[in-house]
Amino acid sequence: MTPPDFIDPSELDPKFQAAVQRLHRMTVMGRWLVVIGLWLTIGVLSLWGLRYPISLMQQYFTWAALRHGLARNPSATIGLGFCIGMTLSVLIWQSRNILFGLPSDERQRLEKTVLKIRQQGRSHPLWKWIEPSEK
Repeated sequence: MTPPDFIDPSELDPKFQAAVQRLHRMTVMGRWLVVIGLWLTIGVLSLWGLRYPISLMQQYFTWAALRHGLARNPSATIGLGFCIGMTLSVLIWQSRNILFGLPSDERQRLEKTVLKIRQQGRSHPLWKWIEPSEK
């Protein structure tokens, strides 16, 4: 058995791996905050634009009424589609990461970002979240 030619020191440092995990957690939280912000702005405005078709569909729902309501309000339809699309993309991205783990290119991107944050030090805006024990 031959030793490996190169051992990446970042794989051996548990503090570094913890910082990478914290950065990934922050990325996940950031994506969900964007989705929540979209629903609170564009989603609410889109639903407000569809208030009359929704009130009609509360009395008697048909798929034709839904299609007609969406066809008559293209801006609301685009807004809802955008909110639903962003929500689904974040759900699929996070599910993939949970089921299969982080892809190597994404892990390398996170590691490079942590190294840049450590290199810049306390002046970096993410320093206190990536290195909370360092004061």
